[in-house]
Amino acid sequence: MNDKKLIDLSHTVEQGVVTYKGLPAPVMCDFLSREDSREIYAEGTEFQIGKIEMVANTGTYVDSPFHRFADGCDLSELRLEQLADLESVVVRVSGRRVPASAFADLDVRGKAVLVHTGWARHWATEQYFEGHTFLAEDAAVWLRDAGAVLVGIDSYNIDDTNDGRRPLHTTLLGAGIPICEHMCNLEALPESGFRFSAVPVKVKGMGTFPVRAWAAI
Repeated sequence: MNDKKLIDLSHTVEQGVVTYKGLPAPVMCDFLSREDSREIYAEGTEFQIGKIEMVANTGTYVDSPFHRFADGCDLSELRLEQLADLESVVVRVSGRRVPASAFADLDVRGKAVLVHTGWARHWATEQYFEGHTFLAEDAAVWLRDAGAVLVGIDSYNIDDTNDGRRPLHTTLLGAGIPICEHMCNLEALPESGFRFSAVPVKVKGMGTFPVRAWAAI
């Protein structure tokens, strides 16, 4: 018997909710409504087929190296070993800019590192887009060199959006380390001793896609 508790770490993708300022919210509708399906199927049988138009950076999503680098691996080329059933740690931080020293006492080799900032409390509000917590450039270098296999954060962006270089994305994705952004519920996790998964659809030629991220405790 599996006695693991599963914790959902994903925001719900909903009509009209903006994930990133300047990018459109998803638009959702029926491709085939239940009413129209009654003309196709036997009496008493109906189906709904939905349609969604959205940018890849919607809700809680994973970035693959292709998001940043034209020659990087895309979503279809990410290995499940990079995304699923990962030994993991949570780092709880405060302040706006999180330096490498916040991770200095951790063993992160071969693990997913989830950064709990508390910023998810502002999801679906205007506050979410302003003044978010992000990682300093030296933190990306430390996480890469220390052997992290995935880095996640419950904030608006792992980078300072005022820095057009995007050093976190450049350093981590350049090393083949996927990034999971716009997470939530990290307060429900212990600091270690759980497994993390965040698996996007296996899409060729795209670098980012929403995920259902969860932890098994």
